[in-house]
Amino acid sequence: MKIVIESLTLEELKQVAANTFENLVKAVVDVDREIIAIDAELHSDLEALLLENGSEQKSLWGINLYPEISGDDFIEFDSMINMRPSQGNRSRGVDNVEICKKIIKVVEKRVKR
Repeated sequence: MKIVIESLTLEELKQVAANTFENLVKAVVDVDREIIAIDAELHSDLEALLLENGSEQKSLWGINLYPEISGDDFIEFDSMINMRPSQGNRSRGVDNVEICKKIIKVVEKRVKR
């Protein structure tokens, strides 16, 4: 598991994918600190790593990254950790458009494509 504080290249992301799920990388984005945790089998493991390193639960959102796909399908908003009725999110996706925009912004900042 790794916390991306600076940035990583698309090639590095492809290597992470090849070592785990072949075509995708599970990631958890901290929308407030603008960092990403990657390289685990479960979003919950990445969530725990970020929590241990100072992130707040309300700021963490699970996504999948598809390094071989460009455009809008590069990011998939789907994770069990996203189910938070207390925050108004009742699905595995990210229902709040503003949060989706923040996630995209962080991914664009941290993954150099």
